[in-house]
Amino acid sequence: MPKHTLKQIMPSPARLREIKMLGFLGDWIYQPNLWHLNRYSASMAFFIGLFVAFIPLPGQMVFAALLAILVRCNLPLAVTLIWVTNPLTIPALFYLAYRVGALLMNEPVQFIHFQLSLEWASESLHAIWQPLLLGCLVCGLFFGSLGYFVISMLWRLHVANRWKARKLRRQQAREAG
Repeated sequence: MPKHTLKQIMPSPARLREIKMLGFLGDWIYQPNLWHLNRYSASMAFFIGLFVAFIPLPGQMVFAALLAILVRCNLPLAVTLIWVTNPLTIPALFYLAYRVGALLMNEPVQFIHFQLSLEWASESLHAIWQPLLLGCLVCGLFFGSLGYFVISMLWRLHVANRWKARKLRRQQAREAG
């Protein structure tokens, strides 16, 4: 998604100050880096958002927001990216994480009929929690790093293409002028 499209979607700092519910957070929530889009803020937001998406705990949005504030990257992007894990994708992604963790721990993979319920968690989670957590950590680091490097490289390519186009326009203007 191009930078100008993201800027249109994100609220302006003036609009944020009008939201009374954010008042308890103080002035640090209005720091420009948390709302600005540049290569660093977008890349780090992708890392944080994708890493936190693999943390199998409630409150992922709060955790992503705190990490984004800590490293001063784009807050809305980091919080939005945790929705990679949603009710439709959680079973597949956490099963992948479990498989990765079991492979790394050299444990046999158990067939698990996943259900998003407390009853399932209390009955089944005790048998698989170690490989699941290890797999979530490894997958979070892998996909977060992948997102960071892909966004960083795409940003660089976009800037390089814009520089080339500008150079070409200047050259054409000199030749025509």
